[in-house]
Amino acid sequence: MSEIEVIDDTGLRTIRIARPEKKNALTRAMYASMRDALREAATSPAVRSVLLTGGASCFTSGNDVNDFKTRSATPDDSIPTPARDFLFALRDCPKPVVAAVAGFAIGIGTTMLLHCDLVYAADTAVFRMPFVDLGLCPEGGSSLIVPQRAGQLLANELLMLGEAFSPETAVRAGIANTVVSLAELFPVAEGVARKLAAKPPAALAATKRLLRETGAQALTAHMTEEFGTFSELLRGPEAAEAVAAFQEKRKPDFSRFLAAE
Repeated sequence: MSEIEVIDDTGLRTIRIARPEKKNALTRAMYASMRDALREAATSPAVRSVLLTGGASCFTSGNDVNDFKTRSATPDDSIPTPARDFLFALRDCPKPVVAAVAGFAIGIGTTMLLHCDLVYAADTAVFRMPFVDLGLCPEGGSSLIVPQRAGQLLANELLMLGEAFSPETAVRAGIANTVVSLAELFPVAEGVARKLAAKPPAALAATKRLLRETGAQALTAHMTEEFGTFSELLRGPEAAEAVAAFQEKRKPDFSRFLAAE
C-alpha cells in the first residue's frame, strides 16, 4: 500500500498520509507524492477541491528523523527539496484545500495547515511546532503567518517554547477553524470539501486568489529566508545534538553551546 493515498471521487481529491506504523512521519518520497498530487489537482478539470488528511489516529508526526540525519543540505536548501516544493504547491494550489486533523500534527504537520483554506481539528488533535528544540527555526512561513493570525505574544509562546498545544488553542491561533469530535471529523471535513467542489469553479478560484493576493510576495520572500536559515541550522551542531539525543532516547544537552550575541 502506498504511503500517500490519492483518491478521486466526483470532483474531490483526497490526499491521505498512510504510514501509521511510523506515526505518518514524512519522507522525501512522501513529500514528492503529495507535491505531485497537488500540482496535478491544480491543472485537472476533474478535481474541484482537495481534502488532506492522515486518518483517524495521526495527521503526521513531522519529518522522518532519518532525513534529518542523512540529508546533505545545500546552502539554499532548508528542508528536503520535495518538502519545500510540497509547501509551495500547497500554498499555490488554486483549488480549495480542506484539512482534517486527528492525533499528532507536529512540526510541518502544523505549519502545512497555514496554507490550507479550511482546517477542521478533532478533539484528539495535538499540535506542536518544536523547531527550536530541534536546533532549528520555523519553516513554511510560520514565523510570518502565526504572528499575523495569533498575535505576537501567542506566536512567541507557540514558536519559541515549542510546546504541544490543544485544538482549542489552534483555533485561537488561527491554525484551525473549529474543533469537532473524532466521530464528526471526516463527515464534517468531507462535507465541506464536497460543498466547495459543487460551487462555480472560476468564481471560487478568483475568490481564493483575491483572498491570498495581499502579502503574497512578502510571504514568498519570508519563506525563502526561513528556508535558508533552516538549512544553515540543520547543518549545525545544535541540530546534530537534537537528532542524536532523539535516536539515543535521551534528553538533549545544549549547555555547551554559546548564547547568540
